[in-house]
Amino acid sequence: MRHYEVVFLVHPDQSEQVPAMVERYKSLVESGNGKIHRLEDWGRRQLAYPIQNLVKAHYVLMNIETSLDVLNELVDTFRFNDAVLRHLVIKRDGPETEQSLIMKNKDDKDKAEKGDRRRRDDDGAIGTADADDAVETAEA
Repeated sequence: MRHYEVVFLVHPDQSEQVPAMVERYKSLVESGNGKIHRLEDWGRRQLAYPIQNLVKAHYVLMNIETSLDVLNELVDTFRFNDAVLRHLVIKRDGPETEQSLIMKNKDDKDKAEKGDRRRRDDDGAIGTADADDAVETAEA
């Protein structure tokens, strides 16, 4: 079995249907003795250019390990589903299990919005310790 990275874009009006679609695609891969190494729902994002007069779409990323027959069946389901605007399948050398950069950036942004900022007092304590070290090195 080979490793593939699959990204598909769903019509923004069908965003509520995405979890059900993902479950169908997961069951399709797993029924063919395949494995899903990573599954990320990136949510609704802006497109680089309009597709069918749409400027936003719902993005989903899957890293799977499956046979070519199951992959072809998965691609056929993408083609015949009107809600899927675009899909991309890339052959990978091995399984990708780490979080993607987009999800890492999204998590960082969520932390910043939740107020995980450092306090002004913390900055002052760090700044004075650095200044003391700088004075000591200058004297030496």
